[in-house]
Amino acid sequence: MRGHRWTVDLPLYAVFVFLAPNWTGEEPWTTRAIPMLFLLPLLVRRRYPRTVAVLIIAGAVVVYFNEIWAYDRGRTELAMAVVLFTLVKLGQRRFAAVIAVAIFALGWEWGFVWGTYTDNPTATIVGIWPLHIAAWALGEFFRSKEKLTAEEERRDEAQTRAAVAEERTRIARELHDVLAHSMSVIVLNAEGAKLARHRDPEAVDRTLDTIGRTGRDALAELRRLLEVLHAGQAARSPQPTVGELRELVEQCGRVVALEVTGDPAGLPASAALQAYRIVQEALTNMIKHAPADATGHVEVAFAPAEIRIEVTNTGGKSPPAPALPSSGRGLAGMRQRVDMYHGELTTGPLPDGGYRVCASLAVGT
Repeated sequence: MRGHRWTVDLPLYAVFVFLAPNWTGEEPWTTRAIPMLFLLPLLVRRRYPRTVAVLIIAGAVVVYFNEIWAYDRGRTELAMAVVLFTLVKLGQRRFAAVIAVAIFALGWEWGFVWGTYTDNPTATIVGIWPLHIAAWALGEFFRSKEKLTAEEERRDEAQTRAAVAEERTRIARELHDVLAHSMSVIVLNAEGAKLARHRDPEAVDRTLDTIGRTGRDALAELRRLLEVLHAGQAARSPQPTVGELRELVEQCGRVVALEVTGDPAGLPASAALQAYRIVQEALTNMIKHAPADATGHVEVAFAPAEIRIEVTNTGGKSPPAPALPSSGRGLAGMRQRVDMYHGELTTGPLPDGGYRVCASLAVGT
């Protein structure tokens, strides 16, 4: 009905047609029906509310000052109430107040001129007021209702945009974690294979195996993310879990010790994923920035209400490797993951030149 508002007016037009005044009299019916022509502007009252209001008031003046048409009061008052309702509903209260004054002035005029022929002239004047008061009140009601509906639609649209932005951020974070870690491992191992190709051919073969396995794993995770994009929530499982931490550590190409305590079986899958990603990003930063002989230590402790993660690396003694490109999103991504579970994140250098990442995820109810 909002798209075809004219259908709402059909019953109103029927009332105007069948609300006949005095169809009998000396004058022909065509003459008595002329006031109905003054109501034609109501057809465009929504598009030109002020113009229609002025025309309806002008038509009422003509009707009320004509002895033949003066008793067509019911249709005329109803038409003026309709334009008053329209103006208030559209928020044009000042102009509606002017029209209301004109309506009540015409009511008094009709009462003093033609109401004297009735039994109770005062009642003929005052009795029509509730119609116009109700028209104003209905206009306010429907205007408030439309404003509320518009606010709800804007809020829903804002929530939709926020959800889309959050999903984009999540996917961007996942892409960063997958690509940054895997590409860092591949580049590091490729550099190592180039240096060892003459001294230790077997090490080169092992390194190439690591590169191939890391590349395949990265492609698998990218495929999972693409499935999320195309299929939504249903495609988000399975995701990397804490059980794959050992394989993640082995891919680094560095000496990294892994220590896991507690039972992760009862953890939410999303919390396990966040723990995995935090460890992955911390190891990626180690590969990128720590010297080649630096060693690392990963400790993950599972408790019923909390997951604690600590990743450290030593400073090493060899000169730092050429810096790999960095997006600057690593620490920000870890902080977002920690904030999802109302945890804490602390990072910073160690006295021996190494680095420490300590995170906690609150998973208890």
